[in-house]
Amino acid sequence: MNIHKLRCEYMENPIGLDVKTPRISWQLQAAERGVLQTAYQLQVLADEGGQNVIWDSGIVDSDQSVHVEPSGLSVQPRTRYYYRVQAWGTGGAATGWSDTAYWETGLMGADGWKAEWIGAPQGDGIAEEQSPYLRRAFEVRGSIAKARIYATALGLYELELNGQRVGESYFTPGWTSYNHRLQYQTYDVTPLVQEGGNAIGALLGKGWYSGALTWLNKRELYGDRPALLLQLHLTYADGREEVVVSDGGWKAAGSPILMSELYHGETYDARLERPGWSTGAYDDAGWLPVDIFPHAKTVIIAQENEPVRKAEHLKPAQLIKTPAGETVVDMGQNMVGWVRFTVRGKPGQEVMLEHAEVLDNDGNFYTENLRSAKQQIRYIIGSGEPETYEPTFTFQGFRYLRLTGFAEPVRLEDFTGVVLHSAMERTGHFTCSDPLVNQLQHNILWGQKGNFLDVPTDCPQRDERLGWTGDAQMFIRTATFLMNVAPFFTKWLRDLKADQREDGGVPFVIPNVLEFGEDDDKHSSAAWGDAAVICPWTLYVTYGDKRILEEQFESMKIWVEYIRSQGDNPYLWNTGFHFGDWLGLDSKPDSYIGATDRDLIATAFYAYSTSLVVKAAQVIGAKEDEAKYAELYENIVREFTREFVTPSGRLSVSTQTAQLLVLMFGLVDGAARERAQDKLMQLLEGSRFHLTTGFVGTPYLNLVLSDIGKHETACKLLFQTDYPSWLYQVTKGATTIWEHWDGIKEDGSFWSKDMNSFNHYAYGSIGDWLYRRVAGIDADEKRPGYKHIVLQPTPSPGMTWAEASLESMYGKIASSWKMEGDHMLEINVTVPANTTATLRLPGAGAASWTESEAPLAEAKGVMIVESGEQGAAVALGSGEYRFVRVIG
Repeated sequence: MNIHKLRCEYMENPIGLDVKTPRISWQLQAAERGVLQTAYQLQVLADEGGQNVIWDSGIVDSDQSVHVEPSGLSVQPRTRYYYRVQAWGTGGAATGWSDTAYWETGLMGADGWKAEWIGAPQGDGIAEEQSPYLRRAFEVRGSIAKARIYATALGLYELELNGQRVGESYFTPGWTSYNHRLQYQTYDVTPLVQEGGNAIGALLGKGWYSGALTWLNKRELYGDRPALLLQLHLTYADGREEVVVSDGGWKAAGSPILMSELYHGETYDARLERPGWSTGAYDDAGWLPVDIFPHAKTVIIAQENEPVRKAEHLKPAQLIKTPAGETVVDMGQNMVGWVRFTVRGKPGQEVMLEHAEVLDNDGNFYTENLRSAKQQIRYIIGSGEPETYEPTFTFQGFRYLRLTGFAEPVRLEDFTGVVLHSAMERTGHFTCSDPLVNQLQHNILWGQKGNFLDVPTDCPQRDERLGWTGDAQMFIRTATFLMNVAPFFTKWLRDLKADQREDGGVPFVIPNVLEFGEDDDKHSSAAWGDAAVICPWTLYVTYGDKRILEEQFESMKIWVEYIRSQGDNPYLWNTGFHFGDWLGLDSKPDSYIGATDRDLIATAFYAYSTSLVVKAAQVIGAKEDEAKYAELYENIVREFTREFVTPSGRLSVSTQTAQLLVLMFGLVDGAARERAQDKLMQLLEGSRFHLTTGFVGTPYLNLVLSDIGKHETACKLLFQTDYPSWLYQVTKGATTIWEHWDGIKEDGSFWSKDMNSFNHYAYGSIGDWLYRRVAGIDADEKRPGYKHIVLQPTPSPGMTWAEASLESMYGKIASSWKMEGDHMLEINVTVPANTTATLRLPGAGAASWTESEAPLAEAKGVMIVESGEQGAAVALGSGEYRFVRVIG
């Protein structure tokens, strides 16, 4: 038995952490089955060698190995803390001390900032749209032991030190509710500092802060121009300390970036490059003094989520000459990021790249679905030599590039797609025997990659790219499988809390850029605002993160109280604007809103959110709130029944989504539940087993069908290939999830110009069902974070095998099933150390199964807990298991 994968606040050796009591997690590895931790000892050290222990838990009798708090430890700013763990397991097995890991604190509050906000002067040779360079030369007198930069910006920034780029993060400081929260980043720059002359440089962009946002192209929503705040802390080998800060001693000049906007792209004039501009030897005599900005520092916080980084590089698939005679590069994948390209020509010659997701029915470049977003990169050549360029402060959503001005013949090797997204750890995998379903899974993953660029955006290409709350809550459970999104959503939920209205209302998008006044009404739609409750609860269930519930609990409560205050009946929600079953296929002509009664949807989500507040209150020990909201929930369900269920038990709204909501949220039981199940099946039969659901109903459709014993029907829906279906998009060549079921129609025409994104992840929520019901990996709410695992691999018509794995907080969980013709079913599962699992074996009682060729009753580490004609359930400890049932 040994310990590995030590993490602090989900991260490996983070620096710049401002969490006062950071949580430590680790994983156990063991060859034996049934290994549980019985005790641990955690030490925090002042040095890597372990000679100076500053905090010691002692031996703690506990099986906790996730989110362990070193309670009572007092941390200081700008200090590195080392830690190590040892653990004891069943039978007295011991690990010995783990390798040593560390975290390093940041400035830990506004008092740590000595720098001033600086920016380029307006006018004076720096154009309004131009990105400015800022620089400062400084001397280092002696050998440096440690150097750290702490930096943030109003807008976006990139840093250089002595001619080298600082760090691997992009779009820093990220997008937050800037008026309440502004992140800073910490960089270890010890290797970049040199004795003698040095210089630090910054390049600033508008980004989300002052650039164009929303389809109205609003500008300067947070401020009118970019600014920098920076401190370089130098620690000499002899113990001296020195700080270089942003102040009036810095200088500014224009950069080659003449224009940079998130939606519209970038214009770069290579003739304006200033070689060596961030080195100590550079002559900045012609540069201008910077302006000092009076901006608050109290809103500054340390980086909370993983920064955006370059994730992978794609080579083009083909070069196309379109019927219109244009030169187009096909990347082969709808991606998000930018293109690095090499260009040849004469000084002053301009080339342009335009970006699009699809070609039209004739095979020509299509941009109308981008609305006002230009997605153009303009590059002006600076010399007669080959030049290579990639953008800085913009990103594009695209598969195709239209080239203008490039020398013929165009060489595909001159173009590389650079994929950018928040640097989340990949945790989940799913594959099966059907190639179309595998492509669907690929599309779900790439939808997440493209839309998890610092905030969970709805789409990454048109003039929107906003953190829509509804999309986020619909997809979050799927997202938790594919990647570790705990820090990502923790940061976003803190912005939701910051932008939440005083009355508890929740804006449609977070960060909120659609309205700023209390009188505006762009907030608080059912199923959208409910992200305030659903997302924290999902993080708790999948990561065992109790702290996120404690942090967000007031936000969760005031959302429910906001709903309670609406209208005349405190137990129904039948007032205000709601998106309803957005893009439901049963909508009226020329409407985006599905046919399901919006009052029913609103009250159903009111009940669901209230039920989750009850559960959250129970977890955090808020007894009074638990009782209060339990009573509220009972009243809501009673009024829901009175309003929407007839005396004979029939739901008054006859749509697929209506039946799904009452079944998923448990709002009806007995005869009324049976009628809802029957009605759902009737509606599916009436649509020839095609869905008519929109954003609200779709995430629950297959889950509900499997859970009511209609798994074959769920599979029938999955395997439809004609419109409307998930696989219809795949047959049309989709490489990401579409916004509309028929974004491209059967005849090749488009659904719409205005709202037709081909990378819109909400319908990718079908992944949740693939992982939890087909492959069968699920969490247990009562022992969350996969401390206890529910395994239910389910043979599914249309597949001969399926397998999935999930890297949980405890380690790798795996589940697979395989049919050998019609005579044998094999199931393989892996349960990580320090967890337990319940596995449901389908189709026959325990006597029909073997494990590792032994009868189930004799298998080591397997305990039969249930057995019947329909299947068996067994309790498992950690280990790898192989179950086989011979049929017939």
